[in-house]
Formats: sequence, C-alpha cells, structure tokens
Amino acid sequence: MHPQPRADDLQPAFREVMAGVATPVSVITAVSADGVPHGTTVSAFASLSMDPPMVLVSLDRGSDLLALVRVTGRFGVNVLGATQSALALSFARKGPDKFADVDWADDHGLPRLPGVPGWLACDVDSLVTGGDHVVVLGLVTAAATVDGAPLTYHSRVFGTHAALEVIS
Repeated sequence: MHPQPRADDLQPAFREVMAGVATPVSVITAVSADGVPHGTTVSAFASLSMDPPMVLVSLDRGSDLLALVRVTGRFGVNVLGATQSALALSFARKGPDKFADVDWADDHGLPRLPGVPGWLACDVDSLVTGGDHVVVLGLVTAAATVDGAPLTYHSRVFGTHAALEVIS
C-alpha cells in the first residue's frame, strides 16, 4: 500500500499534468426566472452517453451559475470556436454582467452565443459532488452545429485542433 501524499504537496504536480491535457473550451449558460442571462467559461466538459444523449460539466461549488442551474434544472453548452477566445476570457472573469456587451439569442429558453460551432440545450439529470466542484449530468434536449474549428486550452494557452498527416 502506498502512503497518500498531502493534498498541498500533490496539487502543483496535478496542476502541471492537467495543463498538458488539451480540453475544449465552452461557455455554460442559464437564465434566471426574471430573464437575466448568466454564464461561465469551463474546460471540464465532455460527452457522457449517446443513448440517451448526455453530457457532463464541472462547476465550482461556490459558482453563482451552479446555484442558478440547481434552481432552474436547465443549462446551455456553447462550444466555442477558434476565433472566440475573447468570449472565453470574458465569461471566465468573476462577477455579474458578463453578458453586458455580448450578443446572444434565446434558444430553447437558454442563452446561445452567436457563431459557436456547437450548441446543446440540457436538462439536469443529476448532480454529483466531487471535491471543490459539482459534476452536472445533463440530458441533451437540443443540439446544433455550424462549421468552425474548436477553441481548445492546453499548456495554459488557447489554441485549436489541427489534423495530423496520416502516414501509411
């Protein structure tokens, strides 16, 4: 049996490993009962199931967006494109009014950002606590795509995917 390292000793190494994992960048959105849109940037988003269509997203336990998602039971996933790093940064900051200078449209009762290559409307299936975050499992109720390269986050910088040449 291996001794468990202290969390504060392990966190720097864990952070470095995770920085080396390329992740998609998405803005998770919801709308309050009074019609005010809310959103936050995440890189912890993934497909979970095809039957039924489900995704998972990880939100900080203290997040205002998580509190809203708990109340409304719905959220939108805006999968950002390679030219949308400014949106990612805007929605990554703390505080209200992230939509102040951002165009958006109502899509299935949720805020959808313009030009995103991927869009999902979801109903909350369940919430799973994991450390300082909550994993929100969502049943997909609507999906749409447009052409565009994805925005990714790797080694603490934004980038995009490029196909490798296949050598036979």
